[in-house]
Amino acid sequence: MAARRTTKKPNVSADELKQYYRDMLLIRRFEEKAGQLYGMGLIGGFCHLYIGQEAVVVGLEAATKEGDKRITSYRDHGHMLACGMDPNGVMAELTGREGGYSKGKGGSMHMFSKEKHFYGGHGIVGAQVPLGAGLAFADKYLGNDNVTFTYFGDGAANQGQVYETFNMASLWKLPVIFVIENNQYAMGTAQKRSTSTDEIFTRGAPFGIPGELVDGMDVLAVKEASEKALAHCRAGNGPYILEVKTYRYRGHSMSDPAKYRTREEVQKMREEKDPIEHVRELLISGGHATEDDLKAIDKEIKDIVNESADFAKESPEPALEELWTDIYADVAPQDEA
Repeated sequence: MAARRTTKKPNVSADELKQYYRDMLLIRRFEEKAGQLYGMGLIGGFCHLYIGQEAVVVGLEAATKEGDKRITSYRDHGHMLACGMDPNGVMAELTGREGGYSKGKGGSMHMFSKEKHFYGGHGIVGAQVPLGAGLAFADKYLGNDNVTFTYFGDGAANQGQVYETFNMASLWKLPVIFVIENNQYAMGTAQKRSTSTDEIFTRGAPFGIPGELVDGMDVLAVKEASEKALAHCRAGNGPYILEVKTYRYRGHSMSDPAKYRTREEVQKMREEKDPIEHVRELLISGGHATEDDLKAIDKEIKDIVNESADFAKESPEPALEELWTDIYADVAPQDEA
């Protein structure tokens, strides 16, 4: 596969570049395995894969510190892996097993990890945006310098609650980065047919929120933009918008045949803009890794992903009693009359 060439020297160490390659490859292979398990009937309901968009979360997470938070929509497996959640727990949740992060009761769209500061995974389009502002409000109230990444897509950018949240976040100078993961097709409609502007990040301007457009297929460009946005928020300057232009190779979900675009278009993106192949080219051309080095990383990642699938298959389904745990009210099952 021919990755796009660059003459710009990476402003990261060889070890960091290898880590980005490894992290993106983990997401790619994990999602491919999830697609296989879905086809086998082991994953039910909805399943939205992140294949093609890996550079977004890996680049953004590369600049974070402990305490920073993240919240996103239903296309969330990549975000979980990028922030360090265990692939075994993620895959077990996808298959509805007891060993999953929500004990098999949440599935693809409803996983959380307090330890990793990951707050979902939300199935309602745009619903996570005001929740992300709420997480940022908590940090401002507590007086720390943590920042919340609030992810949503180009389709969700047309939802009303997004702009209500922009207003509040700007008014209160909340430490939140609004990340628009623009994969250019939302659920299945091209951006030019659904959105009145080519530059969605400019929609923060009426609220005094700065923003920028980022190449979401280049992990180094995303990391650089993340550092800039984080510095802005940590300095107490309020919210920031990053429109990260990316591309998903699969349909909106596993049930989407994606007939709204041509195979040639997808293949062209794979050949010219693939984020993993781009880093691979940088590693090889820069003398930071050999083909054998990268094959060893690939094998390591495949072993991790296969282990996660085996763990999920071997983990039992939730017991009936689990219906009465992790609920808001202290309610116990009533004895039968």
